[in-house]
Amino acid sequence: MSKTFEIKQIAHIENDFTSKFGIPRQSGLLENMKSTIVFEPEFRDEQALREIDGFSHLWLIWQFSESVRDGFSPTVRPPRLGGNRRVGVFATRSPFRPNSLGLSSVKLIGVKKTPDKGTVLEVTGADLMNGTPIFDIKPYIAYSDSHPDAVCGFSDIADAEHHVLQVTIPPEIEQEIPEDKLENLKTLLSLDPRPAYQDDPERVYTFEFAEMKVGFKVDGDRLTVEEVTK
Repeated sequence: MSKTFEIKQIAHIENDFTSKFGIPRQSGLLENMKSTIVFEPEFRDEQALREIDGFSHLWLIWQFSESVRDGFSPTVRPPRLGGNRRVGVFATRSPFRPNSLGLSSVKLIGVKKTPDKGTVLEVTGADLMNGTPIFDIKPYIAYSDSHPDAVCGFSDIADAEHHVLQVTIPPEIEQEIPEDKLENLKTLLSLDPRPAYQDDPERVYTFEFAEMKVGFKVDGDRLTVEEVTK
């Protein structure tokens, strides 16, 4: 009989990812994308962050809050394998897991005191949607956490076959995008936000980013933005 344990949300993240579609599939891929970690009132004690600024990177343990499901499936279909091959759930980072927990490495760029949210952490490279609950934060330790000779199974093959898309944004559309959001949006689009098993050059895909709705088409290795609305 399985045991049940209670854990508390200690914080949540705030950023420009307002929907799960389009979020990078791994942390660190959008390395300039800034996020803020805001602690819940119970955990807004500066002593808990003493000397955290001595670390350049952190591990976040969080919940796939938009992908919680009842029941357990032992296999999943990773998008990077085209969505047509099943592998064991514990051999993937799929959000559809028994406890819906995520693990991400982010870069710490600042510890900031605010008048209304207490002391917050400013990070880059997060792959969490705005509002995602965080259960724990741990420092990244290079000598034990880094494994340059690691073998990554089917992910190595998928990465070798992955192509960065060429992004085209017509000038009349680009001028509608806030200047401070433009480069992050271009990088995000170049990573190909589509599900890996979808490849219809005539379809307009849409997702939300930084209070914008972005529509785009992909033909081969070229992505063209069709519209941006606020």
